[in-house]
Amino acid sequence: MTRVRCITEMGMGVDVHGKDATKAAKRAVSDAIRHSSLGFFRMINKTANDMFVDVTIAVPNPESVDKEAVAKELPYGTVTVNAVKGGLEIPSAPEQGNDPILIANAAVIVSFEQD
Repeated sequence: MTRVRCITEMGMGVDVHGKDATKAAKRAVSDAIRHSSLGFFRMINKTANDMFVDVTIAVPNPESVDKEAVAKELPYGTVTVNAVKGGLEIPSAPEQGNDPILIANAAVIVSFEQD
C-alpha cells in the first residue's frame, strides 16, 4: 500500500540549562502538535490509530536523543522517530561557565495508507 501525507507540522524546543537533547526534542514535538486537532479521520474512514507519524528531530548531538521518550509525546498512531544533525547550540556567556542553550527542531508528518 502507498502512504499519503496529510499533515506536516513543525516545532521548536529548547533546553535552557542542561544541554539535554531529549528534553529539547520532546518540547519540539509538543510545540509541533500543540495547536492541532485532526478531525478529518471520519471523512476518509480512518481512525487516529490508523495514522503513521514520522518524526525527524534535528539537534547538534542526535546520538543522545532517547527516541522512545520522544515517541511517547505522540498519543496515537504508529510513531517513528529519527534524529539527525542540526538544531543549534548557543554557547553560554563566559561568566556563566559551561551552560549552553540547546535548540531542537522537529518535523512531524502524519500519513495514512491509501486503500
